[in-house]
Amino acid sequence: MAARGALMAGIAKQLGHPRGVGGRVVGLALNRGNRAFVNAAVQELHADNDAVLADVGFGGGVGLRLLLDSVGSTGRVHGVEVSDTMLTQAARRYRRDIAVGRLTLHNGSLTRLPFADGALTGALTVNTIYFVPGLGEAFTELARVIAPSGRLVVGVADPEAMAKLPFTSHGFRLRPIPEVIDTLHSAGFTVQHRRINDSNGAPHLLICTAAPTQA
Repeated sequence: MAARGALMAGIAKQLGHPRGVGGRVVGLALNRGNRAFVNAAVQELHADNDAVLADVGFGGGVGLRLLLDSVGSTGRVHGVEVSDTMLTQAARRYRRDIAVGRLTLHNGSLTRLPFADGALTGALTVNTIYFVPGLGEAFTELARVIAPSGRLVVGVADPEAMAKLPFTSHGFRLRPIPEVIDTLHSAGFTVQHRRINDSNGAPHLLICTAAPTQA
């Protein structure tokens, strides 16, 4: 049992901050497992050809490709990651897009984003908020960098389904969806909530726009 607990703790640690060879394996697994989820989030950004988009906590990097495909030749994509392993892997995989200026990679986090106020027309963050202690701080930072007419899409796996996985007891913060929505409201967003499909335990998409200002 102790060995199993150590293994599950190691998996949880790699999911939160992939490192080394194990991190690269995790990145590949994330790309396979999350492609449909991330694609659904990308579609909800409704990106224009000249959009400036970001994937915050891009992990294995599948979202970067999907974002690049969603914008035109004048659009720009940013990837933000805390993991040097994932940044190095993405730099290698997307070297051509980086070379022509369509993609820029940054070392950063949900609570420290490398953008000026209102710099982005859209952003997504999928399967990241479990690793953030201060969710209000993170959402306030996202609200800061998104233009008033822009969109934020937060992807969250179903908390009840996640609680059944053996590794989530090792440091994952599985917040109820209504709590996450309330925190987004407090950060100044209006939120639309939907599931990516009708299956039991399907992941959640929280589609956020700036709340109207009071006259």
